[in-house]
Amino acid sequence: MAFKSLIIAIAIMAVISSMSHASDPSPLQDFCVAVDDTKNAVFVNGKFCKDPKLVVAEDFFKSGLNMPGNTSNNVGSAVTPVNVNNLPGLNTLGISLARIDYAPYGLNPPHTHPRGTEFLVVLEGTLYVGFVLSNPGPNMKNKLFTKILHPGDVFVFPIGLIHFQFNPGKTKTVAFAGLSSQNPGVITIANAVFGSDPPINDDVLAKAFQIENKVVDYLQSQFWWDNN
Repeated sequence: MAFKSLIIAIAIMAVISSMSHASDPSPLQDFCVAVDDTKNAVFVNGKFCKDPKLVVAEDFFKSGLNMPGNTSNNVGSAVTPVNVNNLPGLNTLGISLARIDYAPYGLNPPHTHPRGTEFLVVLEGTLYVGFVLSNPGPNMKNKLFTKILHPGDVFVFPIGLIHFQFNPGKTKTVAFAGLSSQNPGVITIANAVFGSDPPINDDVLAKAFQIENKVVDYLQSQFWWDNN
């Protein structure tokens, strides 16, 4: 009887364990609204698959990452992404890549990747990098992790957390980033908050940032550069 009870207990634990690991597939875009009529369907969670008989080597190939991005902009950086949108062979593989160029004192502004962890390696120059943890609880501050990186150094930005990279030097910097999604997405914080279309209500931002409405108006009137 005791042995039978043990077997039942083990079976129940196995079922619970398998359920704890079950989940829906991770979203590969911001949203995917369900429709009953497939004639009105435009996107799926990812991309439609090409007929395998029509696949060619070029579907898995992209050139150009040897060319620096144009950093002559307000933030002094340029991101050259390689994801499923410009390298279709990445579809369903769960990875993507980006080259990031930084002018002297250039910044990749605080941003998040809602669908991917970022793995950054510096090839040339120096970077001051960091990320901020999610809200820890009442009366506690969001902890900041920072590091100065040199050629050959690697740093990881966990999925969804706000992070940044800044070139503190007088020479250019080049880095490459791998991401754990074919379409990791990017939300640049300042652009999203002060450059949304339509604009977020002044009263909302004034109260959130504890500033006057005229400051909100000024910030919303600025041109928020998208370096991606």
